[in-house]
Amino acid sequence: MQATDLLLSLIVLGLFSFYWSRGRSLALANPLGGIRNLHSLPSYYGLHAALWCTLPATFLLGIWLIFDEIVINGMVMTDLSPELIPSDNASYNLILNKVANIANGILPREDQPSGLLDAADNMLSLNVVSQWSITLLIITLAMSGLAWSSHKLKVDFRARPAVERVMQNLLLACACVAIFTTLGIVFSVLFESIQFFRSVPIYDFIFGLEWSPQTAIREDQVGSSGSFGAIPLFVGTLLVSAVAMFIAVPIGLMSAIYLAEYASDGVRTYAKPALEVLAGIPTVVYGFFAALTVAPFLRDLGASVGLTISSESALAAGGVMGIMIIPFISSLADDVITAVPQSMRDGSLAMGATQSETIRKVVIPAALPGIVGGIMLAISRAIGETMIVVMAAGLAAKLTANPLESVTTVTVQIVTLLTGDQEFDSPKTLAAFALGLMLFTVTLLLNIFALHIVKKYREQYE
Repeated sequence: MQATDLLLSLIVLGLFSFYWSRGRSLALANPLGGIRNLHSLPSYYGLHAALWCTLPATFLLGIWLIFDEIVINGMVMTDLSPELIPSDNASYNLILNKVANIANGILPREDQPSGLLDAADNMLSLNVVSQWSITLLIITLAMSGLAWSSHKLKVDFRARPAVERVMQNLLLACACVAIFTTLGIVFSVLFESIQFFRSVPIYDFIFGLEWSPQTAIREDQVGSSGSFGAIPLFVGTLLVSAVAMFIAVPIGLMSAIYLAEYASDGVRTYAKPALEVLAGIPTVVYGFFAALTVAPFLRDLGASVGLTISSESALAAGGVMGIMIIPFISSLADDVITAVPQSMRDGSLAMGATQSETIRKVVIPAALPGIVGGIMLAISRAIGETMIVVMAAGLAAKLTANPLESVTTVTVQIVTLLTGDQEFDSPKTLAAFALGLMLFTVTLLLNIFALHIVKKYREQYE
């Protein structure tokens, strides 16, 4: 069976186990006077059987999916005829891909070396053996789990604690997967960044004022040695993000205050979903809007008043980005403002404060942790945006604080450096990982700052 067929079979077996064990628990309880004589509800007996029928088999299926192809490829390449044994890693991958293409029928078998044909036949036979083996193992393990849970099914069996213990361990495993995935990302980026800093001093990277990553790929090729000063990228990122936040924070916060405190139920019912639609528009659409509508409009407007505004400017990119991230601020701020207890408003109004004074001096301070969290989320979103900047701000790494000129950002350069055919161990490509590490560090510091603000004001207003 294929992996999808095995997964569907496990789902069917799990449903069968649930209803069968649930029905059996009811059958045990009826002669004793009903389900009140069971230790747990009948659904817990069914869940216990379904979990033990599906979870171990699903875990085995996941392990098989990870290692099956690796093991088969290794066995096939080990059995190659001596004249086809690869001498380097590139030749190894080339021969392996050719064998796989022959086995899958992508390449014709005519005019192929006999060694490759034998390897392709070996791969096909190993795939068949693997498929049948995992099918038998999965079915056997699932039926064994069902039999074991059926053996445990008794009137006094503590099914609910057993199910809750399994679910707790499952949730812990999911949390560990998330943590280890994050650690894997951090260490992979850190390792490649260390490789980059062996070629380019970290001081030159962090404090350098010129960014020109073009380098010669081969030793006999004429090319630039590259300049990897990242200050222009950092300044461009901060400039575009500042323009975006200058637009998004006031509009988003004022929209949230209106919707939460002043708007009628009818207006709120339609206005809030309409505002949140902005978050669902693809960023490439915003990019087209910025490049084809906003940037020409700003250029013509600047020309009419005597200002020179570039066709690709930080103002156009940041302005459209600010419109895009308004829902991140308004929606979160609206939720936290609405969550402020009504008793705090009533107490302020009872003391003679007006509604606007109550909002400014009671509601906003009480909701400040959530508001700051929404703003920090919006800043992280602005720093990580790529498509709008590519289409509206350009690729020029200029060291300027003028929003009317074209700039570029860290994320845009990461995409540029990793696009096309590049040597993965060249400083030009490795610079993308160093930029990613700096972006990760900045985002982490922003989150730490947000947590500090949230903790400070939460202690004050709870």
